[in-house]
Amino acid sequence: MSGAWQPKRFWSEAAVKTAEGGFTVVLDDRPVRTPGKADLVMPTRALAEAVAAEWDAQEGLVKPQNMPLTRTVNSAIDKVSAQHAEIGAMIAAYGETDLLCYRAEAPEGLVDRQAKAWDPFLDWAAIQLGARLRATTGIVPVPQDAEAMTRLAAQTRDFDAFSLAGFHDLVALSGSLILGFATVHRLKDPEEIWEISRIDEAWQQAQWGEDEEAAEHTALKKQAFLDAARFFSLLERDD
Repeated sequence: MSGAWQPKRFWSEAAVKTAEGGFTVVLDDRPVRTPGKADLVMPTRALAEAVAAEWDAQEGLVKPQNMPLTRTVNSAIDKVSAQHAEIGAMIAAYGETDLLCYRAEAPEGLVDRQAKAWDPFLDWAAIQLGARLRATTGIVPVPQDAEAMTRLAAQTRDFDAFSLAGFHDLVALSGSLILGFATVHRLKDPEEIWEISRIDEAWQQAQWGEDEEAAEHTALKKQAFLDAARFFSLLERDD
């Protein structure tokens, strides 16, 4: 039995055109649509040009896994725009169990490394986001301040559908609402923020060695995080 059908490249050129509400991509003048059959209209030319480049890079069979920006645009239009409140609440809930708040009890080296890397982000969130989160040791959930959670939820809801789609990936992949906000506020380079989210895993790897399968999985997650950061940056460009 043959495998699942996959679309093949049928166009010679992908280009950007202005459209009602923003910019779209056309394949030899044929407009691209989302899987939900909606118009693929993006708010910035920079994002549309990057999406067009993904389509232009396809050779032979079209491989959606190699088109992260296109996938996020599809998600923003087909899913997030229709469930903005629910998805915003789901993302904001990461603050209740934020990665940065759960620290190791031992060994001392890991405890120190977590504190040195994570405390500045909690301090930043207290000042810039108006939300001071509590840190604890172990894995037992610690209740967070209700007012802090309300402020973080409000700032999450303020994202439009496109921004929220990118923000979702930043938060879900890092396991931290605060690191997601730090990325979009450009507190540090996205690659550095990713490494900060992997302190526990890096420590374990240093102690026990690297598992090849786990390393491959981590590399895919890292690239997805960097793709989400790039997606967000393209939304902020007006060229």
